[in-house]
Amino acid sequence: MTHLHPDRLFPASEPARSIARELYPEVRDLPLICPHGHTDPAWFAGNTRFSDPAALFLTPDHYVLRMLRSRGLSYDDLGVPRKDGRPVAEGRAAWRLFAANYHLFAGTPSKTWIDHSLDWAFGIKNELSPETADAIYDTIDAAIATPELLPRAILDKARVEVIATTEFALDTLPHHQAMEADGYLGRVRTTYRPDDVTNPERAGFLDRLHQFGALAGENIATWSGLINAHRNRREYFRRFGAVATDHGVPTAQTADLAPVEKQALLDTILRGQYSPDDADLFRAQMMTEMALLAVEDGMVMQIHAGARRNTDAGLLAERGTDLGGDIPSRVNYVDGLLPLLNRCGNEPNFRLIAFTLDESNYARELAPMAGFWPALMIGPPWWFHDSPQGIRRYLDQVVETAGFYNLAGFNDDTRALLSIPARHDVWRREVCGFLGLWVGENRITKSTARDIARLLSYQGAKDAYKIG
Repeated sequence: MTHLHPDRLFPASEPARSIARELYPEVRDLPLICPHGHTDPAWFAGNTRFSDPAALFLTPDHYVLRMLRSRGLSYDDLGVPRKDGRPVAEGRAAWRLFAANYHLFAGTPSKTWIDHSLDWAFGIKNELSPETADAIYDTIDAAIATPELLPRAILDKARVEVIATTEFALDTLPHHQAMEADGYLGRVRTTYRPDDVTNPERAGFLDRLHQFGALAGENIATWSGLINAHRNRREYFRRFGAVATDHGVPTAQTADLAPVEKQALLDTILRGQYSPDDADLFRAQMMTEMALLAVEDGMVMQIHAGARRNTDAGLLAERGTDLGGDIPSRVNYVDGLLPLLNRCGNEPNFRLIAFTLDESNYARELAPMAGFWPALMIGPPWWFHDSPQGIRRYLDQVVETAGFYNLAGFNDDTRALLSIPARHDVWRREVCGFLGLWVGENRITKSTARDIARLLSYQGAKDAYKIG
């Protein structure tokens, strides 16, 4: 029998624990602001039931998959689809295998999120195990067939006020069009992610770049035409609620070339005979161009730097991306962002939210930078670090230099819908625990702690992402 202890994640010592207990009820039930994530907009447009429990908890969750793969389990046996269409395990068989290996997740945030989700959505108190696998599967399978657990109802139950999905530049947004037609757009909105046409090292890049020009009605053979194409697509995405752009880049490098240099670089790229250095420079210049467009249109710019993606070439070829083969790498934000910030960092209409997978640069780079540049805010701990310990390390490293008000609140950044309330709950508990420690040390008053708890749990994300 699992038991979600009411004091879970709170400090073990007094008076911090009692103060956290006092703060937490004031933020526990606040609406959820989810301004960045990767849930499937088809879920909310179609509002149909999930196919089975494995499709809800297992196959979309790269955190879960990578742990199971690390112990030698087959993705075929876990039901992960293949590019070649060959059969994989059906839902119940995959679920049984997951349950038989659930002990592997002890101490991980995945177990925290899943235990919370099973209890929150289905009232399941028993630990997932080989003995309980079928009963839990049947309970979930019956529940997701009811109106109460259709995708939109899940948003209602979780008190999600706003949730943003993330789509690439060539996406015509059919699901958001459908939500616009039935009046649901706004609660669910899109985010403009142009990596497919800004990163020359992605397979098929040149073909997509020409498609991009045709879609936007611009001549992308000229630098001005290329930027106009982005300007047009950003406007299209804003029609479907976008308030932000997102850029998944291997480094934080930016550039500020002269016009003649930009055109020469584009000519090189379009010939298809470019070097890795040319690709890096093109990506770097495009980051500054995206910032300049953000100055024009007010969209919030997000940079997610430091992921070395698809390190398992065989897995990428066999099944595709986002299946657990991505690894953190080092990031240099000080040198990387300097060209962009010198161009746009003092612009009143520009906001840049920086995320990192390199925790070593929180105190050394991002906190001092956000504590100076008006345009820069620090995104919450991300991916490998949006965990209880990761949140503690983050707050400990950034607050003294950046303060609380240069932080962008929280976002869940997930593909697993039911993990959203669990992730926000972990963040809110950790915020209350951190503030409880500071009140206990008489660094801040309890009244200040209440204000900051609400800021970091709710209002901060709304303000950072300019969500009215």
